[in-house]
Amino acid sequence: MKYRVLGQTGLKVSVIGVGTWQFGGEWGRQYRQEEADAILNRAKELGINLIDTAECYGDHLSESLIGESIRGNRQDWILATKFGHHFHGNFDRTDVYSPADVVKQLESSLRTLKTDYIDLYQFHSGPDASFDQMELWETLNKQVEAGKIRHLGISIGSNENIHQTSQASKVNAKAIQVVYNRLDRKPEKEVFPSCIEQNLGVLARVPLASGLLSGKYKPGATFAADDVRSRRDRAQLDQQMKEVEAIGRDEVPAGTDMAAWALAWCLKHPAVTCVIPGCKDVAQVEANAAAVDLVEKGHPHE
Repeated sequence: MKYRVLGQTGLKVSVIGVGTWQFGGEWGRQYRQEEADAILNRAKELGINLIDTAECYGDHLSESLIGESIRGNRQDWILATKFGHHFHGNFDRTDVYSPADVVKQLESSLRTLKTDYIDLYQFHSGPDASFDQMELWETLNKQVEAGKIRHLGISIGSNENIHQTSQASKVNAKAIQVVYNRLDRKPEKEVFPSCIEQNLGVLARVPLASGLLSGKYKPGATFAADDVRSRRDRAQLDQQMKEVEAIGRDEVPAGTDMAAWALAWCLKHPAVTCVIPGCKDVAQVEANAAAVDLVEKGHPHE
């Protein structure tokens, strides 16, 4: 495994992390504790040390599975979670960014993660009006001072949200999480230059374009009703699958696993610290980790 420093945090994170939205039940299956254990134990063996989750992946369900799994080796992990939503059911959540409620969300996350601190606590895809509450950030920075949060971050909902990115240093946020992959390069225009200018860590989410960049899906492929991908626009999905076929043909070297290539592609950008692909099982953790062999040295965060 290779490691990079996450912006100004001083945290050395593995370039491949573990995304855990799937543990919340919105990716076509439910997870038992032993399945989450197997995934996280294998990730640890492979040198992965960053787990990204959220309060609304289930009602703290993903956090609960993670907390139970790592409570014997919490110190070996960098835990990133998020705030700003109440979960009511699959694909049904409401925004709640009031300072008092966010403190309650933090306490719930600490309880379900079975820890007394969170390494990276991220504003979760909220609107600018919620982001611009200075009282919210003052409250969060008090939690940093209290030691319950080590560092604050922003998971921007739109991958072009330069407003929130540009204000990161002002609110004492040290990292930006953003959608970035070979099919979606929008952050390169404004978000990444701002991250470099402020020395912010960058977590690239959806680096495999929700699995499309694995190369496994062909135009016309369908997804189960309880899989979040079934909610996507059909024409757009088919267009992206056609684009993936062209990328596989024209850009991916012969004999190279496309998913590994796609993860390494993200990690070449000088702004990107880490990618956080989801993984449904141990085999996918291993495949994700193997991408490190394609990552070249000389990145500014190494």
